[in-house]
Amino acid sequence: MKKIIFILSILLMTLSCSTPNKLPSQDKDNVIQAQKNEDGEYDLEVLDGQFSYFINAVAKPASMYSEGYLKSRNQFLVSQWNSYYFSGRYKNIIESSIDYDPNINYGLKFEYKLYQVFEFVKWKYGLNMTGL
Repeated sequence: MKKIIFILSILLMTLSCSTPNKLPSQDKDNVIQAQKNEDGEYDLEVLDGQFSYFINAVAKPASMYSEGYLKSRNQFLVSQWNSYYFSGRYKNIIESSIDYDPNINYGLKFEYKLYQVFEFVKWKYGLNMTGL
């Protein structure tokens, strides 16, 4: 009887010390949403220090793209990005989904920056997305 109680107590201690399967922060979906700034224009802020370098030194200038081209590329790339996010692929790179509505006129500046985010991820992490 003492052996059974001993084994049961060890089993209960092991189960009580185990980590939960899901972290609390994983219950909520992380979503990137476009919002207007104080000037009434949509803007995108990237919190990676290398992104400024990438935009200024590596990326092609915005004048090389038309807004229509960027909008169609972004629509496709956002769809692919979100499918990666929801399937759990590239968890160490893709940490949130993107809420992008192709019916909204975000403007050339926003469309360019969003496209360059995908180019930046390709440049920095080597994630080749179809359509780049």
